[in-house]
Amino acid sequence: MKSELSFKDKVIQVIKKIPDGKVTTYGTIAILAGLPRGARLVGGILHYNSDQFNLPWQRVINRFGFISTNCSAHMKALQKALLVEEGIEVSKDFMIDLKKYGWWGENNLDHSKLEE
Repeated sequence: MKSELSFKDKVIQVIKKIPDGKVTTYGTIAILAGLPRGARLVGGILHYNSDQFNLPWQRVINRFGFISTNCSAHMKALQKALLVEEGIEVSKDFMIDLKKYGWWGENNLDHSKLEE
């Protein structure tokens, strides 16, 4: 009998697939993990599991292309520095061009539909 992965496990799998030099959104991860309105849950999973599962937390941003973390363990300046190290351009106000650097999953979800 095949056991079903939990939403948390699916989120962790998706986050691990985000390639170097790319970013994605909390909402995209939620959709790819099977819970389209679960962006906030993705944020919690990312916050509490990044270190344990060695997740590339810096590659997850909000749907507007903004680095929105306010966690003392994962500061905006650190996230920006890690992304710049990967070759991603981050503006002074912590914005990233999602058209240029966005990753929408292995099957390349239609990003325009994610914004609805």
